[in-house]
Amino acid sequence: MPSRVFDTVLIANRGEIAVRVARACRDLGLRSVAVYSQADAGALHTRTADEAIELGPAEASQSYLHMERILAAAQRSGAQAVHPGYGFLAENAEFAEAVQAVGMLWIGPPAAAMRAMGDKAGARELMLKAGVPVLPGYQGADTPAQLKKAASEIGFPLLVKAAAGGGGMGQRVVSDPAELDEAIASARDEAQRSFGSERLILEKYLARARHVEVQVLGDTQGNLLHLFERECSLQRRRQKLVEESPSPFLDETLRAEMGAAALAAARSVGYVNAGTVEFLVDPDTRKFYFLEMNTRIQVEHPVTELVTGLDLVQWQLRIAGGELLPFAQADLRQSGHAIECRVYAEDPAAGFLPQAGQALRLAWPQTAGLRVDPALEQGDIVGGSYDPLLTKLIVHAADRQAALAALREALAASVLLGVTHNMDFLQDLLAHPKVAAGDLDTGFVERKMAEWQPAELTEVALWAALSIEMGVSHLNNQTAQPYSPWDDPQSFRLGGS
Repeated sequence: MPSRVFDTVLIANRGEIAVRVARACRDLGLRSVAVYSQADAGALHTRTADEAIELGPAEASQSYLHMERILAAAQRSGAQAVHPGYGFLAENAEFAEAVQAVGMLWIGPPAAAMRAMGDKAGARELMLKAGVPVLPGYQGADTPAQLKKAASEIGFPLLVKAAAGGGGMGQRVVSDPAELDEAIASARDEAQRSFGSERLILEKYLARARHVEVQVLGDTQGNLLHLFERECSLQRRRQKLVEESPSPFLDETLRAEMGAAALAAARSVGYVNAGTVEFLVDPDTRKFYFLEMNTRIQVEHPVTELVTGLDLVQWQLRIAGGELLPFAQADLRQSGHAIECRVYAEDPAAGFLPQAGQALRLAWPQTAGLRVDPALEQGDIVGGSYDPLLTKLIVHAADRQAALAALREALAASVLLGVTHNMDFLQDLLAHPKVAAGDLDTGFVERKMAEWQPAELTEVALWAALSIEMGVSHLNNQTAQPYSPWDDPQSFRLGGS
């Protein structure tokens, strides 16, 4: 980095994003410091960084969510900057301020921008003022009586939605007025448990919407650009499975309109660094609506990197160091097509329940155009305390059909024995005729793949049985910690979307 404002970065996260940030630091000649819980001792991210410091017990509140312990680790390591990754404390304005209060740089947006976009009720108001389209909805006082009155005015179906947080938590689709009371109560309870706030808003529900988001990047001197879109419509439980760029749905006119709306949204909060403005698109009317802004790097950032040729994580670090963006909007182009799929330790045939075990055999293919962003290596244990994302497979090819074919081939050639995973499911999903045709929406997986079963007994199942005989520990949803996110199928995602 030319400016050398800092030379050591503490990565306040785990898994593949911590590995990704550590590698970006190394490429820029920066020293990286990992943190880990007792459950993650020896994990890949601790081996990738230059130094690793233990935080505490496996429970996230005592480790990856414990601000004081993370700040103490940063000070002990001599770090001058903190990168939060995604999930955990990445969008916590209080943590960003705490980092700056002890004299360290926050590698992310201003705390004020995080607060403004983190409150969905306030964000809706901001977007209306900025001229960004929003769904019909309600963000006022949220007593049951007031929510019912607003719901009758909005009409059904609608979405009861937590005003704080994200990742699909605290959300309920309501198709009939008779379901509203239960939806309000359950969404409020989940929102309180997940985000510490039970406040709710309402939005009109688009049953077959497409989910398209726009990557933005801004420096400290007000230069703000969009890096085009990613389509993320293939989801389950509002959690993304497959992301791609360009979107097979957008034309140049709609792409330009959404890019301009994303920049208006980001400017309204004085945004700096990398962020993403998410939209729902009605395929019938071709109208788009603001969904939320993620004030951090996202899981799916590699597809943007591959089609633009820009390293977003490096630019996060450079911007935090005071560098200005050396290119203008007109300089940016999308080249080819990129698709990413998320490899999870989960069983798609059993409601996507998380799994655990040990990666007894692990091998990713070495093919042109394939990028692998891993969270583990062969021999690593997959435990039950955190998000079960194992690896991201991303391909870049000349066009969408070539990218789809290459990703299916990469999944078929990948080997992961000892842990139940979703790679067979992903192959079948990507081979679906409607996916190949680009006919996608956020309910596609639940509607078209709900009855999915593996074609036959896989090697993974055979190896799992053998490993039990050999005495290898497999948790398989048998968690020893009562706080494990796997104990509640609605709350096992700690990572970002």
